[in-house]
Amino acid sequence: MNIEEEVFKRCKILYDKLIPFGFTKKNNIYEIEKYILDKTFLIKVQITFDGKIKGNVFDLAFEDEYSNFRTSNQKGSFVGKIREKFTDFLKEIRDNCTTKTNFITSQANRITNLVEKEYGDKPEFLWEGEAHGVFRNKDNLKWYGIIMNINKNKLDKEDREIEILNVKLDENKIKGLLKRPGFYKAYHMNKEKWITIILDDTIDDKEIMEYIKESYLFTSKPSEWIIPANPTFCDTFSFFKEKDTIMWKQSNNVKVGDIVYLYIGVPYSSIIYKCQVIETGIPYNYEDKNLTIKKTMKIKLINKFESGKYSIALMRKFGVKAVRGPRRMPLELSKKIKD
Repeated sequence: MNIEEEVFKRCKILYDKLIPFGFTKKNNIYEIEKYILDKTFLIKVQITFDGKIKGNVFDLAFEDEYSNFRTSNQKGSFVGKIREKFTDFLKEIRDNCTTKTNFITSQANRITNLVEKEYGDKPEFLWEGEAHGVFRNKDNLKWYGIIMNINKNKLDKEDREIEILNVKLDENKIKGLLKRPGFYKAYHMNKEKWITIILDDTIDDKEIMEYIKESYLFTSKPSEWIIPANPTFCDTFSFFKEKDTIMWKQSNNVKVGDIVYLYIGVPYSSIIYKCQVIETGIPYNYEDKNLTIKKTMKIKLINKFESGKYSIALMRKFGVKAVRGPRRMPLELSKKIKD
C-alpha cells in the first residue's frame, strides 16, 4: 500500500470541496500544487473522478521528479523530511475534502450501500480495532454476510491488503463457484456452508447481491408448504432411495430455507416426506399433457414418515380438505407433526 492509499484509506472524496480547497479542474482531473522547503521542491496531487489519488514530488533545482521518499530503505533525515511534508499535505487534503467510509475499497462501500437499501441493515463492527463489518438479520440477529479486511496471502500466495465478503450458500453451488476467479474457500467460516468473495470488482455488484440475497434467505424465518406428489406420474420413493437431494417443480412463493412437506396421493393419501429448500430459480423447460415446468427448486430430505401417520383424514381436522397444489401448512398441523 503506497502513501496515498494509506492516508486516504476508508475515505470518500467530496468533489464539491476540492475547488474551494484550492484544486483546479483540467480534463476531468482535479490538480493541486504546493511548494515546500523554501520553494526548492514542489508537490503535485491529482484526483480523478473514479477516486484515484496520485502525488508526485519534484526537485526544482534539477527539474526532475524526486521519488526517493517512497523507498522504504531510504532512512536519511532529508528523505524523511520530504516524506513528512508530502504525507502532511495529503492529510490536509483528506481532512478538508473527504468523508469517512466503512471500508477501503469502492466495491465494499457500494455493496454496503446496496445492502442497506435492500434490507435496511448497516454493517456492525463487533470487534474493537478490527475493520470487520457484520450484516445481521434484524429479526433474529443471524449473520448473512461479513466484510473483512485481510491480507490476500491468507487466501493464496499474493501479499497485499484486500477486502472480502463471506456469504452462506448452497453447498453444491459453492463447489461450482470455487472454480471461478474471485471466489475462495471461506476465510474463518464453515467452508462447506460459506464462501469468500474478493471485493476488487472481479465479480460485479449485481451478481454479488444475488449471493447476499440467498444468504439472507437462509436467516429468514422459513415458510412451510404442503406440496402434492402424484405417484402415478412421479416415483418419489425411488428418487429418495437413490439420494437425499432431488429437483422439484417450484412455485413462485417458495424460497431458500422453506420447509416442504410432500403429500403423496392415492393410494397413500399422506404426508410422507419433510424436506428443506436449498436452491430455487433453476431453469427447466418441460411440458406434457399432465405437467408444465418452467423452473425447479432443489429440496433436501429431512425426515420420512410412515404412510398413514399424517393422512388426509388427520389433515382435514386442521382445515386441509384437499391438496391439489402447493399450499401453506396450517400452524396447528405443523405443531402436530413436530410433536
